[in-house]
Amino acid sequence: MESPVTIELGYQLSSEEHPAPDLVGYARRAEEAGFSYAVISDHFHPWTHRQGQAPFVWAVLGAIAQATGRLRLGTAVTAPIRRTPLHLVAQAAATKATLLSGRFFLGVGTGENLNEHITGEWWPPSEVRREMLEEAIAVIRNLWAGGTVEHFGRQKLGFVYPLARRRPPRHAAFSNCS
Repeated sequence: MESPVTIELGYQLSSEEHPAPDLVGYARRAEEAGFSYAVISDHFHPWTHRQGQAPFVWAVLGAIAQATGRLRLGTAVTAPIRRTPLHLVAQAAATKATLLSGRFFLGVGTGENLNEHITGEWWPPSEVRREMLEEAIAVIRNLWAGGTVEHFGRQKLGFVYPLARRRPPRHAAFSNCS
């Protein structure tokens, strides 16, 4: 006899389309409706000006943590390679792990120029961004483990506080997008 298939339903919180208070309300209602998890986009700009929203994802996640009690939450996705430096992603994720007590997961990706160009830095091709993301994931893991690490061969980083008792799961998205 085959094992039954388990299906989980998740909810997409589109931060580029909705203001922060609405996203918190949608997450609360998603939990009430029985969704097991929700993911929230990490955008600096909306896809189009007509959408007109882009609240800071880490602040919204904090508000959702207080408004829900069961819903698992994660980023879909944040890019720890340019706009939001990896040490800040590590600290923010560790903080969310304490606020959400086993309900937070970190979704990371290579990003896209629309949201990442605001730093004014050169926008690398996808293969370079994939390498940068792989290194960022390794550094974030080490920071969560309480180790001091070297990043891109030039700077030393210490571990982050709070050190979560359980590290949040990580999900990576690699893209060929520009």
